[in-house]
Amino acid sequence: MGLMRYSTGAALAALLLAGSAYGQTAPAPAAQQPTAAGAPNPAAGDGPVAARAAPQFELADGIVATVNDKIITGYDLRQQMLMLIASSQVQPTEQNLPAIQQAALNRLIEERLKAQEITKFETLKVTDQEIDEEIAQMARQAGVTPAAYMEFLQQGGIQPSAFRENLRTEIGWSQLVPGRFNSRARPSTLQVEQELRRLNEAAAQPQYLIGEIYIEAARVGGQEAAMNGARQLVQQIIQGAPFQAVAQQFSSAPSASARVPGDAGWVVKGTVQPALQTIFDQLQPGQLSNPVPVDGGVYIIYMRDKRDGAATSLVSLKQMMVELPESASEAELAAATRTLEGLRQGLNCDNILSQARATQGVIGADLGESDVANLAPQFQQFARTGEIGSVSTPIRTPLGLHLVAVCGRRVGGPEAPNRQQVENRLRGQNLAVLERRYIRDLRNDALIEFK
Repeated sequence: MGLMRYSTGAALAALLLAGSAYGQTAPAPAAQQPTAAGAPNPAAGDGPVAARAAPQFELADGIVATVNDKIITGYDLRQQMLMLIASSQVQPTEQNLPAIQQAALNRLIEERLKAQEITKFETLKVTDQEIDEEIAQMARQAGVTPAAYMEFLQQGGIQPSAFRENLRTEIGWSQLVPGRFNSRARPSTLQVEQELRRLNEAAAQPQYLIGEIYIEAARVGGQEAAMNGARQLVQQIIQGAPFQAVAQQFSSAPSASARVPGDAGWVVKGTVQPALQTIFDQLQPGQLSNPVPVDGGVYIIYMRDKRDGAATSLVSLKQMMVELPESASEAELAAATRTLEGLRQGLNCDNILSQARATQGVIGADLGESDVANLAPQFQQFARTGEIGSVSTPIRTPLGLHLVAVCGRRVGGPEAPNRQQVENRLRGQNLAVLERRYIRDLRNDALIEFK
C-alpha cells in the first residue's frame, strides 16, 4: 500500500462515490472506442455502485501462517480478502479467488511485519482519535457520515475492529517511513540536473502517458500464475473495476503507491522493454492492453494519452561578437576570426561577457532565453546540440562574427516540469524504492511459516 495514508479507505470512498477510474484527459465514450490490443476503455461502465453482499467463500478459522510467532488466522485472511475486494471493486469468481487470497495473504504478512516494526519506536503511537479522524475524512470524501461509512463496510462483511487495526498500521507506517528515510530520499543536485537534462533530451521524442499494473511472478507463484491473474484483472477492469483501485491493491510496481495509483507518468519512446514498446505503439488513448509477459512478471498497460513531444525547446544564450557588415572583406573576416579564436579558449557562461568588455572591438550580450525555432538560423544547430556551458566556434551572420555560449536548456510549453517539480518527483520515487527495500529486508529477516 506504500505511503498512501488512506489506501484502503480512499478506495472504499471511491466505491461509495462510484467515481471514474482516472482523473486524466477523458477518452471518448465507450461506444466510440475502437477495440484495443485487448480491451476497451477501463473507465467505461462507471455508474452508481450499490453496497454488495459479502462474497460467498469459506475459510477455516484456524491458523493460516505465523510471522515471527504472530499468527494469521483464517478469520484474518477472510477479512483482508473482503477489504481487498471492496477497495479494488474486483468481483470474486471461482477463477480469481486464489489470486485474491494470495494477494491478501501477502498483505497480511507485510501488515504484521509493519506492525512489529512500528512497536520498536516508542514515540510512534497511533491513537484511537487519529483513526476516528481518518475514518471521518474518508466518510467526507464519500459524502456520508462516519456511521454510514462503517455500516457500508459491515454490509460487505468487513468488521470494524479489523478495519481499524488495518488503518492503525497503515497510519503508523505512513509516519515511520518518511521520518526514517526523508534525508536519504532527497535527490542530490546532480540527480536533479541529470533528470532535467534527460527530460530536455527527450522533449522531441514521442511520449506516452501510462497507467500500469505489474504482477510480479515471484509473489504469486510463478509466471503462469501471474499471467492467469493478469487475465482475470483485465476482465474485471473491462467490467467496471476502476484501474487505479486495481493497481493499488494488486500491482507490484512502485507506481502502485503513487498519488494516483498505477500512474507511471510520461514514458519516452525507446526507454522500455521491446515487448512494452510494441504495445505502446499499438494502443490508442483510452485503451487497455492484454497481459504483456516480460522477464519476471506480467504488465497490464492503460494508454492514458500520447504526444509527439514538446513543441518548443528553450535555450539560454550569451554571446560575444565582432561587428562585420555583409560587405566585409576576406581580410577583415580573417582578422575577426583570429580575435575570437584567441579568446575562445577558457570561455564559459560566467566569464564570456566580462572578457568581451575587456577586449577592444568586441561586444558582449546576454541573449536571455529563447525558443530555438525563433533564433537566427545560423545559431539553431549549436543551440540544439551544444552542451550546457560550451562555447561555439565563430558563427557568421549578416551582423558580424559571433561566439555563442549555451547557458541553459529546458522543455518549453505548459506541461514542462520546473526544477521543483522534478525534485519532488525524484524524492517520491526515491522514498518508494527505500520503502520497498525496507519491507523486503523485513520479510527476508522474518520467520514466516505457513500452516
